[in-house]
Amino acid sequence: MTAPRIKHLGRVDYLPTVEAMRVFTETRAATDADEIWICEHPSVYTQGIAGRAAHVLDARGIPVVQTNRGGQVTYHGPGQVVAYPLVDLRRLGIYVKEYVYRLEHCVIKTLEGFGVTGHRVAGAPGIYVRLDDPFGHAAIERSDGDPFAGLGKIAALGIKVSRHCTYHGVALNVSMDLSPFDGIDPCGYVGLKTVDLATLRVSTDLATVAQRLGDRLASHLSQ
Repeated sequence: MTAPRIKHLGRVDYLPTVEAMRVFTETRAATDADEIWICEHPSVYTQGIAGRAAHVLDARGIPVVQTNRGGQVTYHGPGQVVAYPLVDLRRLGIYVKEYVYRLEHCVIKTLEGFGVTGHRVAGAPGIYVRLDDPFGHAAIERSDGDPFAGLGKIAALGIKVSRHCTYHGVALNVSMDLSPFDGIDPCGYVGLKTVDLATLRVSTDLATVAQRLGDRLASHLSQ
């Protein structure tokens, strides 16, 4: 099997990185190798295609960038690992639903390596943890009034597919200033809490999480 090439970019500005992904995707040949870009961004809010301005409550001077990915508004900033898989789904032999499942699975398994239990919420891409017991294995309890009751979001997901090839990706919160999330309705959900590994008292560093997440993604997106 051939695994995607992993490129660790360090801290890079958001807009040039997205443009580089777009060019890579639009100009790649059918035989070009897949890649996974791992990076960290300076503070920026990003809006998805369907993003509503009303979900930006107070930008606090942080740039708000319109993007062509799916999903609503989210925040990227220092202390967050961002992974951008640039893969050919047709060559991989999977569809978008399976691709999203694999991205989320890789985050869940990465968290598992730190003892944290990640959960999916139906209809709300990304990974969540139980705030009362992030290390326990009990299933999340459904609430008719609030599907996110008792949960904190630790990873956000937003993708773009062009000519069967993916870009944008997934962001996992490691050790951040979480206050900018208060300036938005994260992913379009009013009052959704956001957490990072540091909040859960997991002692690690960005490089370790980046390496583990990148390796997971490469393994699960190999052809």
